[in-house]
Amino acid sequence: MKKSLIAMTVLALSSGFAFADDKPSDEEAGKIAATAKAWGCTGGTGEKESEGSGVFELNDVKCADGANYDIKMDKAFKVISITAD
Repeated sequence: MKKSLIAMTVLALSSGFAFADDKPSDEEAGKIAATAKAWGCTGGTGEKESEGSGVFELNDVKCADGANYDIKMDKAFKVISITAD
């Protein structure tokens, strides 16, 4: 019983750790902004996921329809998802 409680505690704590996102380089930021512009969106805050997945995020983007969105892009700067913010 004691071993299973310890194992569950370790599992719960380790699954709660998140990696901090990195700031994209100037070149990456330019490509992120260009992709957003092609979709009719501007502004936002760019992030690069630090897990090594190569995913970029642009948060709080203002798009042509007047709404705010979050945009995820793959390492080739192709849009993976656009979600309402």
